Amino acid sequence: MQAARAAAMLRRDLGIDVTLEAGPYGSFEVRVDDAVVVDAGALAFLGVLPTLDLIRTRVAERLGQSGRAVPGQ
Repeated sequence: MQAARAAAMLRRDLGIDVTLEAGPYGSFEVRVDDAVVVDAGALAFLGVLPTLDLIRTRVAERLGQSGRAVPGQ
């Protein structure tokens, strides 16, 4: 559920294409160009997931570092 919310938020706020991929149970990672920008680690197994604000910030930072334009910034 959190992954779907994060994907929708990234599409809406940053205007980027997002792909959801199933991973092992208890994992939650957000990647940009194969680089992990958010990893919930062992806490994901307990359902403790990163906030949407953190995800948005890290993805926007990574897009900026890669030289891609970040919509709205």
